[in-house]
Amino acid sequence: MKTLFYIALFTFCELFIGSSSAQVSDLSKVNPRAVKMYNEGLAKATENRFDDAISYFLQAIYLDSNYVDAYLSLAGVYGQTKKSNLAVEYYDKALRKDSNATKVFKLTLAINLAGMGNFNRALQVINDYLSNPKLGEASRKAGEFRKRCFEFAVAFEKKNAGRNYEFAPKNAGDRINSAESEYLPCLTIDGKEFFFTRRIRGYDEDFFSAKWDGKEWVKAAPLGGNVNTDQNEGAQMISQDGEMLVFTACNRKDGWGSCDIYISYLTQNGWSEGINLGGKINTDQWESQPCLSPDKRDLYFASRRPGGLGGSDIYVSHLQPNGQWTSPENLGPQINTSGDESCPFIHADNQTLFFTSNGLLGYGEDDLFYARKGPKGDWSVPENLGYPINTIYKEGTLFIAADAKTAYYASDRSDSKGGLDIYSFELPENIRPNKTLWVKGQVFDKKTTRGLPSAVELIDLNTKQLISKVQTDERGNYLITLPVGKDYAFNVNRKGYLFFSDNFFLSDRSSDSTYEKNIPLQPIEANASIILKNVFFDVNKFDLKSVSEAELDKLVQLLNDNPTVKIQIGGHTDNVGKPADNLTLSNNRAKAVVNFLVSRKITAQRLTAKGFGETRPIADNKTEEGRALNRRTEIKVISQ
Repeated sequence: MKTLFYIALFTFCELFIGSSSAQVSDLSKVNPRAVKMYNEGLAKATENRFDDAISYFLQAIYLDSNYVDAYLSLAGVYGQTKKSNLAVEYYDKALRKDSNATKVFKLTLAINLAGMGNFNRALQVINDYLSNPKLGEASRKAGEFRKRCFEFAVAFEKKNAGRNYEFAPKNAGDRINSAESEYLPCLTIDGKEFFFTRRIRGYDEDFFSAKWDGKEWVKAAPLGGNVNTDQNEGAQMISQDGEMLVFTACNRKDGWGSCDIYISYLTQNGWSEGINLGGKINTDQWESQPCLSPDKRDLYFASRRPGGLGGSDIYVSHLQPNGQWTSPENLGPQINTSGDESCPFIHADNQTLFFTSNGLLGYGEDDLFYARKGPKGDWSVPENLGYPINTIYKEGTLFIAADAKTAYYASDRSDSKGGLDIYSFELPENIRPNKTLWVKGQVFDKKTTRGLPSAVELIDLNTKQLISKVQTDERGNYLITLPVGKDYAFNVNRKGYLFFSDNFFLSDRSSDSTYEKNIPLQPIEANASIILKNVFFDVNKFDLKSVSEAELDKLVQLLNDNPTVKIQIGGHTDNVGKPADNLTLSNNRAKAVVNFLVSRKITAQRLTAKGFGETRPIADNKTEEGRALNRRTEIKVISQ
């Protein structure tokens, strides 16, 4: 995958080693006109005029079909311009004409074979190359490195045999791309706004965005406000709700080192001026490539600060309730190596981390990897994304949309509109993160309808792990992500109010729906009541299921925060079965909740249990949906 971070496989001098002091051909036996064409080709190649160089080398070969140096240099130019198939063709021709004198070029032949994805033959050629007892130390070291890479590629290919995957990048079109270079793409979670960096006039980097009008992208324009300056801004990432932009700027007056991390906020007047994140995040070293978690509580970035495991390591800092960021934590040896790790991207599922590494075994240079966060916050062993997403070249940033399958990156492919363009492609199924939906809305006071700043939490019902916690804005607006594949408790908390709870059951279904949920919070006062939507019992039983504990722990917190409040736990059933049995069942379920609260050191004098059976339905018992709503547990404030 060609990317912004492309580097040549080998230097120009190595490409044309056969053309200067180490001639392969005996010039006394070469057509002089061919030599002239060849020398013209070398001159053009040194000026990076590769098309002209190719033309001259082809003329030299036409004039003398045995001119081995011309074949080698032509192959070198094709390799330099990433036309690996043509490079292989002409290295093979040179080797056939003089296998002894050209055997040193088997290293570059092997590299170009790998460049076109032929790893099996590349491994055969590199083994042949390494069998040469006269190799120098540097050449043998280079060959052994490539051998390890090719062995990895062959093993990966064998492991994934039969996988039907086509890598078919699609240009994002002229609403996004231009004759300038565009790169570092990212989107809001709803896919309605597309952000990227554009290099203007070849040197000035600014942020642009395009909005989706329902059918296509509106032509991209510079971000409004004050975030763009006459200095360079780069390596940006938008928050999932589109409200915050983190980015990198270098050598600014307010900087702490060479490159620092900044943040900009969306205001009524556009994007604010970038604010340096300060001396906890930034050092006198290089910090770059920031990425916010979907709940905006974690900031991932790359840094070369002292104390790391390698050259560049990935760190994370956590946002505290007071609005300050914690001292960054190194992600540790599970992610970082003695090499360079960079370009961190945490997906909208808040569990899958993508990054680049040259310290983990891969195809050659920096490869793309992913790791998943476990229930205790630990990371899985990183997995290589595989060929053809990873190649023998140096890979760069990757952004993956909330649908978990659409990826975006920058490349200089043949259909580029100029320089680097932004492309999209579909990820293979085996390396996709969790598809992620989202819920958004406003939290407000039920009595006054005034928006309330509040904490919104998403908890995995099975593990009780906090998946996301977001703070609404001052108007009570929020957005929280919902990775498909788990069941969630959804809680909203604010001091002085009864908490709100809901659930999203996404473990057995992959809904394409997104949710809008406006949440009225009930002030804590006599007779105020709420339904506990995440308290569960088996059919006709009153033993609390373990998944109920996350919700009941919130109730414990509420009672501890309001130590004078007394509540009634009310149990309710549907109308299936005998009324007397339903009354007994509901009363026992209410008592089970009271017993749980007492076990959490809530005094029994503050708690009352009462079963209502089927006498107070809130929905029609004629449907399963209605009966499910009627089977519920409520709390009611008796006194403050």
